[in-house]
Amino acid sequence: MSHFFAESLSRVRLVGGPHRCEGRVEVELRGHWGTVCDDGWDIQDVAVVCRELGCGAANGTPSGFVYEPSTEKEQKTLIQEVNCNGIEDTLLQCKHSEDVFDCGHDEDAAALCEIPESVRLAGGLGRCKGRVEVKHQGKWGTVCNAGWSLSAAKVVCRQLGCGKAILTQRFCNKATQGQGTIWLSQVSCSGQEVSLQDCPSGNWGKNNCTHEEDTWVECEDPFDLRLVGGDIGCSGRLEVLHRGVWGSVCDDGWGETEDRVVCKQLGCGESLSPSVKARRSFGPGVGPIWLDDVHCSGKEQSLEQCQHRFWGYHNCDHKEDVAVICSEQ
Repeated sequence: MSHFFAESLSRVRLVGGPHRCEGRVEVELRGHWGTVCDDGWDIQDVAVVCRELGCGAANGTPSGFVYEPSTEKEQKTLIQEVNCNGIEDTLLQCKHSEDVFDCGHDEDAAALCEIPESVRLAGGLGRCKGRVEVKHQGKWGTVCNAGWSLSAAKVVCRQLGCGKAILTQRFCNKATQGQGTIWLSQVSCSGQEVSLQDCPSGNWGKNNCTHEEDTWVECEDPFDLRLVGGDIGCSGRLEVLHRGVWGSVCDDGWGETEDRVVCKQLGCGESLSPSVKARRSFGPGVGPIWLDDVHCSGKEQSLEQCQHRFWGYHNCDHKEDVAVICSEQ
């Protein structure tokens, strides 16, 4: 068995996240690791971190305090006022100050990057359904069903940012079979891995499989949002879809900027900045409260890209559910 995963030898790392491309930012200065103050921290700074670590696109600027284990008190905050233009190769090439003051660990910066593209679902409707393909030596190839399980399908769906795995088929019909190299077989996942790269497998390209044995996986659709309780889809209580379940958003820190991002994402024009009374008219939600302490810059294309606490972490009840009213145009 082998693993197809490579670590970066960088002077920056992400700590406490669910995978190597998300977590609290730490840098190494003069042989010591420490945190980064989030004063001025933005998506351009995150983009440089993602590039330095060999991760995918920058997806968000979460707060560092949500990642466990928490920063040790004796660990120092090494830099602050980071100001990247987004094209630097390393974080320490960006403008920054090593004269840190008035910045506790509750202000530690964090980064959320995509896991680099190394797996995809091809030949299906949308990116969350299809034939499993992996990238090796710059070329895409299929995965043989030998050893494949629903646990492996769960890993693929999670890695692609899709919802739950709902189907895995051990055989593809002629219309859905792949071509070219069959890269992997005997992929053995427990289901707890963050990416397919973390699962043991047979050697690359060494198998006796045919394309009739290509693996097919279907996942639920990814993150989405909606406004419910109103007469039209452009006003109502805000709900977001996460892991296939709709849940509400707490109004702690919520304001006009966040309203604008939601209205823009839904194609509903501008926010009408409703009164508290108008927002409350849609009533409380039920089920999970998925997001809290959401902070947007206004430039985001999706609410998911805004800074927020870790999914499901909050100190709210449904009386604090966010509601939004947009202009519809």
